[in-house]
Amino acid sequence: MRFVVKLGGATLENREILHQCAQAIADLVKDGNQVAVVHGGGVQLTRTLKQLGKQSEFVAGLRVTDAETRDAALMVLGGRINKFLVASLGAHGQAAVGLSGGDGLIFRARKKRTAPDLGYVGEIVASDPRWLETIWKMGAVPVISSMALGFDGEYYNVNADEMASACAAACKADALVFLTDVPGVRGADGEVMRWLSVDQIATLTKDEVISGGMLPKLSACREALLQGVKRVRILPADAASVLPDLCSTRVNHGTEVLVA
Repeated sequence: MRFVVKLGGATLENREILHQCAQAIADLVKDGNQVAVVHGGGVQLTRTLKQLGKQSEFVAGLRVTDAETRDAALMVLGGRINKFLVASLGAHGQAAVGLSGGDGLIFRARKKRTAPDLGYVGEIVASDPRWLETIWKMGAVPVISSMALGFDGEYYNVNADEMASACAAACKADALVFLTDVPGVRGADGEVMRWLSVDQIATLTKDEVISGGMLPKLSACREALLQGVKRVRILPADAASVLPDLCSTRVNHGTEVLVA
């Protein structure tokens, strides 16, 4: 089977949980699966920007990205975090290849048209998964940072959830899993929803039950399902050990997002 696993910046802050995630990904590969990892790094980028004297600003869960912020994102996401994840997988004996969405022109982006303008924030408009296929044939895991090249030659900061969704659709993944620092999607009663249909997302958004970073995440879940990805689950990272059993047994962690 083919998995796309998205790791968020908050998950990367906890070495013990990251160790569990890397072990689970390595186990998936040992079981004969192909796995791609897509990562963000919002927590680390915000910290670096603060050190540079820049204040971070978000609109509907998306970071406002001027040229200086974009360059910092390239450094933090495409550099330190990407190579840190490669090293974490390597510590478990799993070969990994670190990439950005711009390498090999795997993903192409265009400027996201929003009001207000978000700067160098992009959305994926084209993909070419041949490099991923090549890495998989070598038994390795592609580790992809959420930056992509535009047709104008500029790098764009892409929301990592959207990148993961585009990756899963491009490579016809059997499952897309978002490993997060939250237990799942909470309903109006505050309880984690074990199942959530895409039709419920608009209502939850309108009623402000979901907000902030969960908005682009659920939008990404919806897009992946509508583009043919078979299973989409938001899973707490501290339960990553269930990943190898996700498609064969009943898993009582996180939220499964369904078409209907």
